[in-house]
Amino acid sequence: MESEIKRTEVSSLGEFGLIDHLTKGHAMVQPSTFVGIGDDAAVIDHRDQLTVVSTDMLVEGIHFDLMYTPLKHLGYKSVAVNLSDIYAMNAMPTQITLSLAFSNRFSVEALEEFYEGVYAACKNFNVDLIGGDTSSSNKGFIISVTAFGRATSKNICYRNGAKPGDLVCVSGNLGSAYLGLQILEREKQIFLSDQTIQPDLENQAYVVGRQLKPEPRFDIIELFEKSGLIPTSMIDISDGLVSEIFHICKQSGVGAYIEESGIPIHPDAELLAIKFNLDPVTCALYGGEDYELLFTVDPNDLEKVKYIPDIYIAGEITEADHGIKLHTKGGNIYDLKEKGFNHFTA
Repeated sequence: MESEIKRTEVSSLGEFGLIDHLTKGHAMVQPSTFVGIGDDAAVIDHRDQLTVVSTDMLVEGIHFDLMYTPLKHLGYKSVAVNLSDIYAMNAMPTQITLSLAFSNRFSVEALEEFYEGVYAACKNFNVDLIGGDTSSSNKGFIISVTAFGRATSKNICYRNGAKPGDLVCVSGNLGSAYLGLQILEREKQIFLSDQTIQPDLENQAYVVGRQLKPEPRFDIIELFEKSGLIPTSMIDISDGLVSEIFHICKQSGVGAYIEESGIPIHPDAELLAIKFNLDPVTCALYGGEDYELLFTVDPNDLEKVKYIPDIYIAGEITEADHGIKLHTKGGNIYDLKEKGFNHFTA
């Protein structure tokens, strides 16, 4: 007879007992963490550096689906997507707070699995979990993470520093996370129609991994520092390349053109898009959740950019009255629209 899976009700521990249970034994690693979990408030000492703060909320049914998202992956992703915002300021994250609301369908063991992912991300990106809150929810799972980081006034990057003539650069590749989501959603619908059918992810580990376990580009920020490169503006690509270039152009009062030939797309994503009868470039432009970096650099820094791996020059900043355009490989020019096409569901 198979042993029953252990399930401990959250109510048996109480709110503070649960917090103690989930956070015990995890030492702080950042020198700036003066006081962490256990007091009325955490205390951070960054001395002469600027403090940057970002917060995000993830809501079950809106931002994630637990039918195909393992709780450990969700914990990791919840931290990673927030740290991506800190890296996008050319800053280094140091601490996070984590608040949860959950229904009684979640056991202590389920929350432990979620926290395994949280702590794996904290270890990977060298940040401390220093506080947060828990609450009950009528249904579903709600996650709120606030990330803190540090940067010098010399190195910090905003969205409003792009100027005509700057190069538009992108890290990594785009569209993979969106296509990973398409596979997961397809298999979910097949399973709901016939629960005897086993999921078939078609050996698409790369694109599925980009959706379930994104990796913010701290390596690029470290390479900026080593090479002495300071972008003129920067943003992380959470909502798609087009959405993010619109943010930079609006904040900077400029226009831009994007070269289709400069948009990096992973071979697995390109083949999968074609199989789904989707345009790979459209997926890259509007897909979202890649958490790569979009940034602009002064053309005088071109030599520095050339020596940073996994960076692609995707276009150029123009005067505002030129608008925001796509130059295709065929030589055509199109106005880019801020919103995605109709087949991109919310």
